[in-house]
Amino acid sequence: MLRQTLGRTGILDGVNRPYRWDLVRPDQLGTLLERAGEPSLWFLDELIECAAKVIARAGDADLYFVGRSADSVYDLLSGTPWRERIHQLPLSFAGTGSELAESDVDTLRGYLASAGLSPYDLARGRPKVFVDLVYTGQTFTDLYSLLRKWIDDEREAWSIIRGRLRFLGITIREDTSPSAFRWQRHFGWPADLPANGVRNISLDEPVWLYFGNTQPKLTASFPRPRWSDENGRAPEHSETRLRGLAEAVAIVEAGRSKAGRDLLVRHLRKEPAMAESWLRTLITRLR
Repeated sequence: MLRQTLGRTGILDGVNRPYRWDLVRPDQLGTLLERAGEPSLWFLDELIECAAKVIARAGDADLYFVGRSADSVYDLLSGTPWRERIHQLPLSFAGTGSELAESDVDTLRGYLASAGLSPYDLARGRPKVFVDLVYTGQTFTDLYSLLRKWIDDEREAWSIIRGRLRFLGITIREDTSPSAFRWQRHFGWPADLPANGVRNISLDEPVWLYFGNTQPKLTASFPRPRWSDENGRAPEHSETRLRGLAEAVAIVEAGRSKAGRDLLVRHLRKEPAMAESWLRTLITRLR
């Protein structure tokens, strides 16, 4: 199995991935924040509520944030004791079409293995939960298909992995009637997982649209043309990246603050998972 080590800058040695600054130690950022200006966290209360639901509904698991859309949830949790459970998977399947070339599959498998997501890893340790903003569900579908084929090729026990693999979608809040659109109903693969294998959390539409469409992101997107492009390892200093950097640093600080943690705890206490000891332990660490 492919193993990689994490370098100082967060680059997985030998595996391409977009450069991301270390937000937990912002003293290393120098004057970059001064150039970016003061961010407006108008969405913070809803973000904290969403983060609480992500923690509670993912269960006692490791969380992998797919792509960039849910970066703010990741950044908020980076300022909490749950940071040891969260990981980023800055991967985009945009433009891949219906079939991946064999070389693309090999690249992705190496990338996933470096992130601790090989079939061997999926069968061991804590359950793995993929988190992303979801509209059609195609990213989750592509990721599931890639993992499922790999699991079969490696002959790992699907009967074990299926109970340890989960997908948590963050959707636009809308009608909750039985006839309302549910992305997972349009694919067959969710039926291969247990009832809790695919779950959703909703966000108010303005916040969802901001995170998914217009928020300045800290990193570039990572579609197929960039999977083997080493130029993506270098930091960007464009206005958009610096605005994204300032906002992300402010979100991490909100996760560290007493007010932010108090609000997170209030939302966590509303969740049914409060009956489980792992969540009560986390709340004790947050206070």
